[in-house]
Formats: sequence, structure tokens, C-alpha cells
Amino acid sequence: MKYLLFGWLAAGFPLLAICQKKPLDHSVYDSWQSIGQRAISHDGKWFVYSIDVQEGDPDLVIEASNGSYRKSLPRGSEFVITADSRYLICRIRPTYLQMREAKIRKSKGADMPGDSLAIMQLGKDSVFKIKQLKSFQVPGKQGDWVAFLTSPASENKKGASARDSVLLKARTDSLLRVIDSLERLVHRTNRKPGAKGDIADWENSAGNTGQTPATGDLHVHNLVTGKERIFPRVLHYLVSKNGSRVLLESEPPSADSSALRYILLFNPSLDWVDTLSRGGNEYDNFSFSDDGLKLAYTAERDASPGDLQRFYRIWYYQSGMDSARLLIDKNSVGMTLGMTVSPYGPVEFSQSGKRLLFGVAPIEPPRDTTLPELDKVHLDIWNYQDDYLQPEQLKRLGQDTQRSYLSVYDLHTNTLHQLGSEQIPQVLETREGDGNMFVGITDFGKRIERQWTGTTRKDIYAMNPGTGETRLVTKDLLGPVYPSPSGKFILWYDNRKRQYFCWDGKVARCISDGVRVPLYDEQNDMPDDPRPYGLAGWKQGDSAVLVYDRYGIWVLDPLDQFRPYLLVDGRKSRQVFRYIKTDPEEKYIRPGQTLVLQLFNEVDKSSGLASCQADSGRAGLKILFAEPVYLGAVQRARDYPVFLVSKESFSRPPDLYTNMPLNGRYTDSEAVGMTARCSRRITSLNPQQAGYLWGTAELFSWKAYDGKTATGILYKPENFDARRTYPMICYFYERLSDGLNQYIPPAPTPSRLNISFFVSRGYLVFAPDIHYGTGHPGKDAFNYVVSGARALVRKGFVDSTRIGIQGQSWGGYQVAYLITATHLFRAAWAGAPVANMTSAYGGIRWSTGLNRQFQYEKTQSRIGASLWDKPQLYIDNSPLFHLQAVTTPLVIMSNDNDGAVPWYQGIELFTAMRRLGKKVWLLDYNGEDHNLVERKNRKDIQIREQQYFDWLLKGAQPPVWITQGIPAVRKGKTWGFELEE
Repeated sequence: MKYLLFGWLAAGFPLLAICQKKPLDHSVYDSWQSIGQRAISHDGKWFVYSIDVQEGDPDLVIEASNGSYRKSLPRGSEFVITADSRYLICRIRPTYLQMREAKIRKSKGADMPGDSLAIMQLGKDSVFKIKQLKSFQVPGKQGDWVAFLTSPASENKKGASARDSVLLKARTDSLLRVIDSLERLVHRTNRKPGAKGDIADWENSAGNTGQTPATGDLHVHNLVTGKERIFPRVLHYLVSKNGSRVLLESEPPSADSSALRYILLFNPSLDWVDTLSRGGNEYDNFSFSDDGLKLAYTAERDASPGDLQRFYRIWYYQSGMDSARLLIDKNSVGMTLGMTVSPYGPVEFSQSGKRLLFGVAPIEPPRDTTLPELDKVHLDIWNYQDDYLQPEQLKRLGQDTQRSYLSVYDLHTNTLHQLGSEQIPQVLETREGDGNMFVGITDFGKRIERQWTGTTRKDIYAMNPGTGETRLVTKDLLGPVYPSPSGKFILWYDNRKRQYFCWDGKVARCISDGVRVPLYDEQNDMPDDPRPYGLAGWKQGDSAVLVYDRYGIWVLDPLDQFRPYLLVDGRKSRQVFRYIKTDPEEKYIRPGQTLVLQLFNEVDKSSGLASCQADSGRAGLKILFAEPVYLGAVQRARDYPVFLVSKESFSRPPDLYTNMPLNGRYTDSEAVGMTARCSRRITSLNPQQAGYLWGTAELFSWKAYDGKTATGILYKPENFDARRTYPMICYFYERLSDGLNQYIPPAPTPSRLNISFFVSRGYLVFAPDIHYGTGHPGKDAFNYVVSGARALVRKGFVDSTRIGIQGQSWGGYQVAYLITATHLFRAAWAGAPVANMTSAYGGIRWSTGLNRQFQYEKTQSRIGASLWDKPQLYIDNSPLFHLQAVTTPLVIMSNDNDGAVPWYQGIELFTAMRRLGKKVWLLDYNGEDHNLVERKNRKDIQIREQQYFDWLLKGAQPPVWITQGIPAVRKGKTWGFELEE
């Protein structure tokens, strides 16, 4: 078995005899690299990125953007660059082997290997590390310090090193300093030290080693001076965005039932601590205003352990107050009768700090505890009037139990208004909570039809957060809604009318009827209204809105006082332009702003970058570069035009590139600016690829059976020779050709064909685009897949007797259909296929609880009618009813925990083919979902898939699992990979 586990060379492949490179095998997966998290410092001087492997330990790389410095930090992850661009904070994970061994031992809790915190000054080699990290927070707009939570000293293992002893002493010294600062606070506020429930209670309990499992030691560490303040037994904490405050909850010692918990506020710059609340049971939803001078949180302080109802309140504090005060509870003026503060809703200040936004929820009756569990009946009652089917209700149970409705408290007028409700559950705020108009969206009373339409009609309301007034704007909308940033306008797209409309507070206007081209998906081939291409953004002051067509960007006037005009147009050259929002905090497009655009050429599938001025129109468009690559994430430094992009192709791994010249000067704005091509490569992933046979990817065009020009991708082995004939596998889903330049690493995939692996081993792989009409998706697949395969056979390099097909999910359905319609294919592999549309139509997608009817009538299956309106279409498109014609052997993967396609679809297909005497196998990965999740299962299926196709398309010896199967009594004892003797 071991000599087969990692593959073998098939007979009839003489190229390998003269080639020094090796074909890929199953041993290569784990070490194959990819780029993970990446970031640029605000000043543009530093790149930080992780190089991940499929299974093993990643490396975190810190690199000067001009190439003058580089350092690797093993196992670094979840990093943050401080706002002043001086420090890197990250988490250091245990080694992969440590975690694996702990899982094998079934270790839990404190016995599991812990993370560490790493702090380093950018450009310096020294790294400061702290063990037993739980979490950390870095201020978003300040860079002098970091707060992090570690496991308490009592959880640390015995035999600490000398360095750990020093750190423990530092904790003790720091704690004494905290106590000193508290004493100063006591004198400053004229409190009597030692009074019960006062700050002295927290001081006296600080040295107690009793801990609750969820708590830890909170360190507030100054990155410049190295000084630290440590707070014991901290359960929750929050750092203000500007870094001026830390809010934390300190638990009482578990051994002291009379001790109180405390909510503390710490000012790092003044080394000052204040107590905001003491006592109570539960605190949560900590929130600061942007300036850090106001804060709020929810609290439950009165319930006894046996109480069946608990009521939460909101506590509020602002700078200068002695302690936090009660702001809102169920009895507050403005609170709707029967509602209370929700512990699950967000508590947030508006940007100005003038409003507090929070969630409310209905007061639920207490749970009935009189009936013992033994006597309870467990059943689900399905009612035709329910908004959601019972399976979806059960999936939504946690969400619905924690549902809350938006309310607004005005801190200047001390008024409260509930905006959201069961009737209007969704409310969109504007102007970051300070807008004069919010937007309510509801499908209340209209949800049942989603069962067969896949969506619901929405009513849109304008809501005044200052008065609570609600006005209906439009009814029964099918389409997205886009409030303007300042709240002046409500914009929406009507899918049925295929136009944008804008409401200005008085009237709604169609503002896109002057656009000469479709603003909706021109390639939509589903029996439903096409969706819009969407928005690029709003201009400052809501003066205009930028919307996409297929290729370019239009400028629309929300008041319809000027005609729409094109800002960017790529239609003639079939180039798609899309705005890249390089500043994550951008709320609108400024006048004169340079827009960075990503471009994609639909003809040759090349990608690149362009730029234009927000006000200049088409004349200002500049193509910065366009290359035969796939362009990944594009990032820009906040304060300087330094860019970081990823580029890849089928034969080149995704590496990082920059426009910063090697050893360039940061003051040279022209060299670093947007005129550069992002041509300097920073990373060189997977050097081992040079030792393996790879391949090429090219577009292939042909005439489909309906006479239309068709396109697909043809993947060829390295050193392809057109004078030879090759086995070929067709892999398809819907349209894949836009991915021509995407890199496909050799990896044990969840379900799709491992294309690079098979190409390396001498296969051609063909990925045709499929275009659909309504009512005949099976025939549409035949039209494109079979015509494309036969067109390639006519080229002379495809062996027509050695063609296979593979597909997953919708692709799996098409595989099952195609083998009933043609004898062209010698081997077929279908993952999670639908075999019988008549039985699948009324079933449940168990991962969501949704009924499947909408899928057949409106979306992917494209039947376009109900089962009782056009039953023959369902029969014609169901492979199950045509299996007598099948001659192609088929492997089915159908897993017993599939949440998308019912498991019984695979069973129906298998049992029918078995009865008809067809060659068929079914793989059921126990407990697995629609696509394989566990890596061990992914590795397993890759081996089986190679063995299967090598047997039928290359003439290799079949393994035991194919020829004999694996009886249940041998399950888990043998895998059947070995060849039959």
C-alpha cells in the first residue's frame, strides 16, 4: 500500500524518461506555500505578510518596502502594525506538531499548547514575547501601547524559567503600582478607604490567587518605555480607538463569595484608574465614543442565581463624572411597553458622540420549570402560515433568540426612540449614526413566497432618529437599497424596472433613464430578473453617485438635474473597470480624488491597474499596467502612494509586487507614485515547483452545437507535443474562463478537480464555459461540453477513447446528465449530484433550512416553472429517468451530512445504476458536508480520484476499493488503495 499512497507513473508516458522534472504526487501538498494576511504601514515604509503552508507552520515576514530590511518571525499570525508605523504586534502560535500531539492526547484547556504575544520595533531584530496569550488589542489611532490578556499565574505550569520568575515579579511590582494609583484616586475623590463596596475591596482582593477559568491578567504595556500595568482577574476589556482609555471588568476571587466585581477605567498616559461600577452579575457590550471621553455598557446587576428572568440596563459615563450612572432600562421614558434592553444588541456611539445606538428586545415570559424533562414532549409543528419553514426556524433559533431592534438615545436631549421592531427589523444608519434620516427595510408579512422565489419583496421606510417618525418610501421592492452617506437620499435599484431611483425626502425620481446601456447583469441566464452591477460610491456631500455598468462607471445626479455621464468606459475594448477602495475608512469620494481602478480584459483575461480623477471624466483615464496575470488584493499605504499587489498566473504562484523601487527614497513621490507598474517582485513562493512538471493554460474557442461561439480553458502538460495523443478530463461548473490566469496549487481540494496535479501527470484538462437558457440545463451542458470535447478531438492531440468528466454539486449534476446523453466519456466522477429533480424539488437544504423550490424555478437549475406546471421538464432533466442509456462507469461522492444536496440523491442514483447493472461506486465520507472539510478526507479522495482516472484513462491496474470494495467489517482497518493481485 505504501508504494501506492503517493502515486505511481502510468505506462505509456515516455516523456518522463528524458525529463529531469518529476510529476506531482500526493506528498507535495503540505509544504506548498501561499500568501496569507498582508498589510502596509501607514507611512508606506513597511510591508508585513505571512507565508502560509497547507499543513505546517507559517512564517511572518517583516520587510522594508524599499528592500533594505527583512526579518522572518516563525509562526506569527493575526498581526497589527501600530498607527504610528513603529511597532508590530502579533500572535505566535504553537508549532503544528505540538498542536497535533496535544490533539492526539486529547488535551484540553490549560493542557493545550498556548499562544504567545510578540512585540517588535520595525527595523529592529529584537522581539519581546509573553507566553500564555489569550487576546490583545491595539488602539486604532494611537501607537504607544498595547493591551493584552494572558492566562493567570495560577494556570502557568510548574518549573517556570528564570525569565518567567522575573516577569512574575514584574507583575507583582506592577500590581503594587496599580494599588498606589488607586490610593491616590481614593484621596483625590475624598472617599473613605476601606469602606465596604469601595475601591479598597478591589485592592484587598487583588493578591488573592483564586481565579475563574475565563479570566486572565490584563497587561497595559507601553511600547516606548516598556512599563506595564497589570490588572488581575479580568474578564472583558476594551481599548478606545484613540488609545486614551482602557475599560475592563475585574472578577472577584472565586473563593470570596462576599467580594464584588468591578468595572474599571484606566488612563495609560496619566497612570490613573477609576471605578465606574461595582457589584452585579454580568457586564458586556463595552463601547467608547471616538474621542474616548464617553463610554457605555450593558449590565445585569440585580438577579439572584435562581431567577428565571434577567433584565439588562445601559450604564453611561463621561469624563468628569464620579462613576457610571444608569442611563436606560425597561422603565425609561420612550421605551416601548413590553421591551427591554437587549444584551445581544450592539451598543455604539455615533461619530460625534451625541447619540447612543443600542438594541432592545421583547420581554420574554419566564421559562416553565415545573414540568420535568422526563415528561416533556419534543416535536416541531409546521404551520402553513409560518414566515419560515420549521427547519429554517431551527437554523435561525440562535439568531432569533438574540434578535434585537435598533433604538437611539439622544445624549443632549435625553430622549429615546425605538426605530426597529418586529415589523421593521432592519435599520440602516447614516452619517455614522449622526444622520437625520435612517432607512428601515422590511419584508414583514411577505416571507412565505421566498420558498419558490428565493427572495422577498421589501418595503422601504425613512426614519427620523431624532423624533422616531417613520415614513413609507416605496413598497414591494425587489432590489438593493443604498442610503447616501449623509442621509440626504435613499437610493435603490428596482430589478423589475431595471432602473435606479432616488428619494430626496419628498419625492422619488428615476435617475438612470438617460443611461444608454444596461446597468444590470448582461450575462444573466437564470429565469429571474437580473441584478445590478452595483455602486462604486457616493461623492462628498451626496452631490452624485457612481454606479457600474458591465464595463465602466456612470455618474448619476440624485436630484436628476444633470444627465448621467460616463466617468470611465471600457466597452469598446471589453475592459471591465472597478473602483478599488484603498482606504478602509473612506465614506465618500472627494472632489479631485485620484481613483485607483482594477481592470480586467474579457477578451484575453489580462488584468491590471488604472487611475482617473473623480471629476475629469473619460479623458483622465490612465492605464498603469495590464498584464496576462490574475490580479489579487490591491493595498495602498494610508499616508503615501506605496502599493502592494499580488499577481499570479496558472504557472506562477501568487507573489507580492510593489511600485516602490529597490532602495528607493520615500520622498521620491514620482517614482513611488501611481505612474509605476507595481513591477518589483517581493516574494518568490514555491521554488520547489521548478523541480516538478507543470503546464500551461490557454483559451480555446469553438462553435457549439447551437452555432454560437464558445470559450473554455485548455490546460496542457509541460512539454506538450501536438503530435501525440493525450488522455483528457473535462471539468466544468458554469463559466470558468475568466479564471484563465489564476494559479491552481496542487492541493487536496474539497471537491473540485485537482487540475495542476493531473496536468503534471500527463493529462489535458478542458474547462468549457456553459451558457444556459431556460428549461433545459442538461441539454445546455451537452451543447457546450460535448461540442467542445469533440472540437478538441479534431485537433488531433486528444485520444477520443480516453476522455473523462468530473464535476461537483451543479457540476456533479451535469456529469450525471451527460453520461445519459452520450457515450463519449470513458470515466465519470460526480460529487454531490442531483439525480432526480422531482424528488429534490420539494426537499430541504439542511445547512440553511431553506426549501429547494426557488433553486429550480428561479436560480441555478433554471427550469423556470413549478413541478406541477411543467412536470415533463423535471423528468427530461433528471438523470435518474434515463439511466438505461448509460455505458460510462461513474463514481459518486455523496456525504451523509450534506447540507446543500440531499444525501438520498446520491443513493437514488447509485441504487438505480446498480439495479440496471451499470458500473457505479458511492463514496460517503461520514459526517462530512457538501464539500469535504477535513483535510484527511480531502487527501483520501485525491488518491482515489487519481487511481480511478488512471485505471480507465491510462490503463493502470485498478485498486482493491474499485475491484472488491471495502466491507463494513473492514471499515477503518483497510483503505483499499493497494492494487488487486
